[in-house]
Amino acid sequence: LCRYLQEAFKVPLVIWLAKKTKSACESLDPQQQERLARENAKDIIACGFDVTKTFIFSDFDYVGGNPLCVCCSAFYKNMVKVAKCVTLNKAMGIFGFSGEDHIGKLSFPPVQAVPSFPSSFPHLFPGKDKLRCLIPCAIDQDPYFRMTRDVAPRLGYSKPALIESSFFPALQASGENGKMSASDPNSAIYVTDTAKEIKNKINRYAFSGGQDSIEKHREIGANLEVDIPVKYLSFFLEDDTELEHIKKEYGEGRMLTGEVKKRLTEVLTEMVERHRMARAAVTDEMVDAFMAVRPLPSMFE
Repeated sequence: LCRYLQEAFKVPLVIWLAKKTKSACESLDPQQQERLARENAKDIIACGFDVTKTFIFSDFDYVGGNPLCVCCSAFYKNMVKVAKCVTLNKAMGIFGFSGEDHIGKLSFPPVQAVPSFPSSFPHLFPGKDKLRCLIPCAIDQDPYFRMTRDVAPRLGYSKPALIESSFFPALQASGENGKMSASDPNSAIYVTDTAKEIKNKINRYAFSGGQDSIEKHREIGANLEVDIPVKYLSFFLEDDTELEHIKKEYGEGRMLTGEVKKRLTEVLTEMVERHRMARAAVTDEMVDAFMAVRPLPSMFE
């Protein structure tokens, strides 16, 4: 989606690798954060972003970098401005913080808010403080940006706009219930999975809306509302005509669960292999180029 928006509107894209989120909420040390951030950046770059219009940054490096850096200073100043606009009671109401949470969690919302403001990136948008920001994000990030939209006018900035996406359901989920979990490797398909692993996960764990016997399935068809392979195909199958054909045939019992899972396996295996090849071509030098603090002179061309 982000790459499509960049290409369709010919606009700059700022991608934040939120290491402070992990640091505040999980037990990962800074060295692990740094390694994972660069690995994440390689996956992002492999999606085909334009380096002349894309700036990738991590909060550890950009905010906590050179103390003489104007960019770091501008970002931090905006963090302080946002923090002064949100009371502790309001933060607790928005995010559900309790007295048992450490203060790292309390300090994080301003960090997430300020990439919405052009003045946080003076090397990209000098003198363009009124630019509007569009943020594609998962729906669980909504509280942070609701807070940001409330604060922005008080600081003289435009409110950011959002495109919110829903979560992929876990493979074992029934319908929309349950999201993927990093603690359960069988709840998701990873871009590092082999073709054999993808096939095994789909065949063994993907929740089916098919009936418990072929005879019954032929009679009443599959329940598409709870069928995970169909939901995944709705995300990943490019051919809408084929998707509607599968839904019709499967929903009316003429197509079996095994056939639907087989098609999903083919689609995901091809996609993951394509990504694997693209990622293998991403070098450390390419990561450095995307993450370098520099102007993007052709970003609006």
